[in-house]
Amino acid sequence: MRSHAGTPPSRRRFLSLLAGGTGAGAAVLSGCALQVSSGVSGPGETVTLMVKPDDISPELIKQAQRDIGVKIVAVRYDITKLIGMMTSGSPPDLVRGVGAVDAPYFAARDVMEELDPYFASSSVLKVDDLDPVNDLWRYDGRTQGMGPRYGMAKDFSQDSMYWYNTALFDRAGVDHPPETEPVTYEQWLESARRLTQRKNGQTTVFGGSYNGVLTPNLLASLTVSAGGSLFSDDFSRVDFTTPEARKALGWYVGYCGARVGPSIIQPDPNGWDGPTYQANRMAMSNSGYWLGGVINADRNLAPFSRLAPAPVFEGGARVSPCQAGTGLWMPKKARNKEAAWRVFEWFFGEAPAKERAASGWGIPTLRSLRPLMPSQEPYQAEVLRVQEAELKHFSVIAFTPYATADSLYGLFNQIAPAALRGHMTVDALAGRLNSVMNEQLKRGKEQVG
Repeated sequence: MRSHAGTPPSRRRFLSLLAGGTGAGAAVLSGCALQVSSGVSGPGETVTLMVKPDDISPELIKQAQRDIGVKIVAVRYDITKLIGMMTSGSPPDLVRGVGAVDAPYFAARDVMEELDPYFASSSVLKVDDLDPVNDLWRYDGRTQGMGPRYGMAKDFSQDSMYWYNTALFDRAGVDHPPETEPVTYEQWLESARRLTQRKNGQTTVFGGSYNGVLTPNLLASLTVSAGGSLFSDDFSRVDFTTPEARKALGWYVGYCGARVGPSIIQPDPNGWDGPTYQANRMAMSNSGYWLGGVINADRNLAPFSRLAPAPVFEGGARVSPCQAGTGLWMPKKARNKEAAWRVFEWFFGEAPAKERAASGWGIPTLRSLRPLMPSQEPYQAEVLRVQEAELKHFSVIAFTPYATADSLYGLFNQIAPAALRGHMTVDALAGRLNSVMNEQLKRGKEQVG
């Protein structure tokens, strides 16, 4: 193994290891881990975070300086910039990532620091306090959910759950979903049809939105719910023609074709569910618990909003996954690992984590912080009951390490519109998706080696 100071790979070599498409990429950067952090940082140290603006506010950056004496420099997340920093041998100290899809991709390319030794020595982040959602950030070289830890989620939702507006249900004469028992996906879609309102050819109220975080991981989750797996055992291929994957794909095509909610053939003008749901123009939103951050702040909307369990397919498995699990990881070549770990501990286990837990913007990823979740109002207590009951149905749905979710999403969006508009059969769509996605996965597997 080369030393930490070894010559970084060329940019050309780095780019050759990308699995294609947009969204993420990394190189095989070999290197030995530095001495494990004691969790103590020296005064005046600087840690570079590559994040999106919503991940850490300027106020939090100032607070870090006060709380732990570390200066944080935030660099806007950009994959091209990340590649440039890593190939020049000067990567950020911590990088944002979506655990559900990024963790296996980057871990397979050997650019992530294994964090188990850091957790073992931490007085802030204890492994037995970690919510199972953090297993999204584990990868054993073959399967996500097992093996070393490479990151941690800052908060999470079970993203197949959905919020619903009781006032819109009552107005349409549709029964409310049961509090802790799931409806079937077919029942959910039938309710969405009844709840949809149109005027002069325009949709004035969406009956329901069901797009997940990204279509590829939504379809992977739906396939598991139907009793199968979208990926082959070694994650090198997809197969949309199995009975379970075909059922999942057929349901999603039916949802889009019914035009009861936003999709790539009927985009939401607001770009996401939040403003539309808040304006009483969406009866159901498949956004998971985190949307409570918007709902709790709206005193006119919150009393009429409820959270419901993830639907099921008749005869399938009851699963309620997290399709995101956004958090941070540490590059193997990071130069300031001790100070970076101190920021990691602070961000995930101290003041920022407590503030997030109390806000309703996601479920805390430390079990010890769950008592901080909003429960003061009767409707908040009801939401919490539903959410706590749903937690036992969580499981990691492993994603392929051989392509980014964004790249597979791009392929889906190129091919699917014809089927969503009724100009291509679901079986033909399944075959086309297999062809193009498996070519992408094949290249990715060759590049990982």
